[in-house]
Amino acid sequence: MARVDLYWLPLGAGGRSVRLNGKVFEAAAAARGRRPRRDLYHSALVVSAGEDAYVLEVTPVPRGGGGRGVVAEGAVGSRWAGRLRLFRYEVRCWRGGTIPDVEEAVESPRRLSRDPAVAQRILDLAPEVPAAVWGRDDLGAGEMWNSNSVTSWLVERGGLDADAIEPPVGGRAPGWGAGVAAARSAVAETGRVLPAEVERDAEEQRARPEVDRVERERLVVADQRRDEPDGEPENGHAATLRPAAGASIRNFPYSGDTPDGATDERTR
Repeated sequence: MARVDLYWLPLGAGGRSVRLNGKVFEAAAAARGRRPRRDLYHSALVVSAGEDAYVLEVTPVPRGGGGRGVVAEGAVGSRWAGRLRLFRYEVRCWRGGTIPDVEEAVESPRRLSRDPAVAQRILDLAPEVPAAVWGRDDLGAGEMWNSNSVTSWLVERGGLDADAIEPPVGGRAPGWGAGVAAARSAVAETGRVLPAEVERDAEEQRARPEVDRVERERLVVADQRRDEPDGEPENGHAATLRPAAGASIRNFPYSGDTPDGATDERTR
């Protein structure tokens, strides 16, 4: 079953250091904005377009080998610092993967879509996520780039309204707006909502009717030449339309009947 599920995890779930740093950050932001403090959340997606489920999440780069479905890496703090593993993050599109500390998720999972096309678009877009510097506004989106930015970028580019998605009650998701802004900017600049390879497939599908029409005309001409050597149809009627060897019935125009008495699925 196709699905796009959003998970909200408390910032720093499973780790005291990140949780403490998040509280300090939010205290400063709340004081600067003269508002009450809120809980901070990190987001992740679980997407399935078929039998397999994929976890799309941003995490620090751990020690050890691959096998986590990494599709992109970026620097934390500055591009110079990103030379060190400790200051790099990775974007995962991990088939059969897991979300660490998922048991701490709040108001989750939140089903965003059951549309197979939306789910597949998000999976196809994962390798195109901007690898912007974490904690900086290098894309000019008006907010720092972080894990929430990656999630909202995928959701927005996948064809859903990321602006309409709210974090759990009493909380906020820093960086969410940066992803939305970057996604809309990319569409405005390129005119593309889908990855290039997906658009090429769509173009081929749109062009298919014209290809089929040309093929049908070729079959008619070949059929006439085979049945009437002089080129004149017998009794002044057009030759019966029959597929050449190996041709598919689906290439023939709808007439209510199909060759050799077969039943066209479109008449059912």
